[in-house]
Amino acid sequence: MNRNDFILELNKYKAYNFQELKDKYKIIKFLKEKDNAYLRDNEKMHMTASSWIINKDKTKVLMIYHNIYDSWSWTGGHCDGDEDLMHVALKEAKEETNIKNVKPVNNNIYSIEILKVNEHIKNGKIVKKHLHANVTYLLEALESDEISAKLDEAKDTKWIKIEDIKREVKEKWMYKHIYKKLIKKLKRI
Repeated sequence: MNRNDFILELNKYKAYNFQELKDKYKIIKFLKEKDNAYLRDNEKMHMTASSWIINKDKTKVLMIYHNIYDSWSWTGGHCDGDEDLMHVALKEAKEETNIKNVKPVNNNIYSIEILKVNEHIKNGKIVKKHLHANVTYLLEALESDEISAKLDEAKDTKWIKIEDIKREVKEKWMYKHIYKKLIKKLKRI
């Protein structure tokens, strides 16, 4: 999907709450104004794609223990020039968990959010604080598939029961503002 098609998809996306509505229009404006929106060389904000990976029964989420955030986290990553965000979300899910059988529940955007990223060190280099214009997709995978962490990014990978996510996640802001929303949206599917 190219940028113009994605902007059309964003325009059609029905925001779940005020945060999504506000971020939706900011992301559309960003995509229209910045040629390098899909590249990390835009040091203020760039596009990313994440996955909320559920089991068939919608009772568990596959998460990674993220090295930088020192917390259980969804999968996802930078687009690095790829304008097909679903492709990025699937690629990152497979890379970060080593799961083989993962598929979209549907082709629709599941969630959108602009996330603050604090300054941190990655691969021995300082990454300045910036924003991620993020799109999340709902994916489904089999619990029986073998999983393992991509050790340069995560310490571990596991299925977490929906009701245990609040307790497991150390990033309380992410739980309160993002993961809780993703959990609530599951009830609509």
